[in-house]
Amino acid sequence: MANQKILELLGDKAEYLLNHECKTIDKSTIHLPSPNHVDENWVNSNRSNQVLRSMHTLLNTGRLAGTGHCSIFPVDQGIEHSGGASFAPNPIYFDPENIIKLAIEGGCNGVASTYGVLGIMSRKYAHKIPFIVKINHNEFLSYPNKFDQTMFGTIKNAWDMGAVAVGATIYWGSAESSRQLKEVAEAFEIAHSLGMATILWCYTRNNAFKVDGKDYHTSADLTGQANHLGVTLQADIIKQKLPTNNGGYLATKHGKTHKLVYEKLTSDHPVDLTRYQLLNCFNGRVGLINSGGESMGDSDLQEAVITAVVNKRAGGMGLILGRKAFQRPFQDGVSLLHAIQDVYLDESITVA
Repeated sequence: MANQKILELLGDKAEYLLNHECKTIDKSTIHLPSPNHVDENWVNSNRSNQVLRSMHTLLNTGRLAGTGHCSIFPVDQGIEHSGGASFAPNPIYFDPENIIKLAIEGGCNGVASTYGVLGIMSRKYAHKIPFIVKINHNEFLSYPNKFDQTMFGTIKNAWDMGAVAVGATIYWGSAESSRQLKEVAEAFEIAHSLGMATILWCYTRNNAFKVDGKDYHTSADLTGQANHLGVTLQADIIKQKLPTNNGGYLATKHGKTHKLVYEKLTSDHPVDLTRYQLLNCFNGRVGLINSGGESMGDSDLQEAVITAVVNKRAGGMGLILGRKAFQRPFQDGVSLLHAIQDVYLDESITVA
């Protein structure tokens, strides 16, 4: 039985989420997070000893150290949206040090942010919490707004500041995705050569993915394929939005799929849809972390805990949550990060 606080937050969804048994892809067939994740999944790969050490450092920091699960605190919205849109609700986070302090106090495995944010405080903190440098961004100052990820620095710069990993985004399905693919693949190769791990934000983006008023950007089949492309670029961890529906391929009448994806490998349950995302991460050999999403106010804590429960029960590695934590008072942000970590620390919440 999950602890009382988690049960209260899940409310009437507790039984639906905690007692679900996955009958699509059996848990015995997938590679699940464990304290020996690096040894079980990566020692026979082409990753160097230095990359293995970086992965081990990331997975053995913070409150989830030694569990195989990962809680990452990401703050790149100052570029992706704007400083005002992101930090006006809590202006202390215009100061990069407070971003890093929240990640440390929040017990996170690592902090993911921009070259500027991490670089300006690197000498003070790079040895205290794993740095994950986000190497590309979509900036919203250009007019008209465009959706395109652009490189902001060099991998050598990330290595010089003491980062254990780099992160990047690809907008799969966009007109620019081929260029982004090439840039990120080359950057990840350099990062691995220098001993850093790699994390890929695998987002789908194309107006054609909205059909008859329904948005399929987070459909399990499309996001699953985005993950499959991402692991092929040798990402060590995949970040993906939680699936909210399915049938994106069918609705858009584009690309290739198979009827068994919908008849056998998925159901309409969020745990089963997320497990299909995990299946596309080389059957769980590459860890799947889901996104905490934007801040919606009073419902943030409940939504974050639900996402953590779904990810964990699907066999995922963890959560990457930013806005829900930093767009509120500092101690409230710490409490929220601890609440989602408590899901992964609760041994009664098992893989479905």
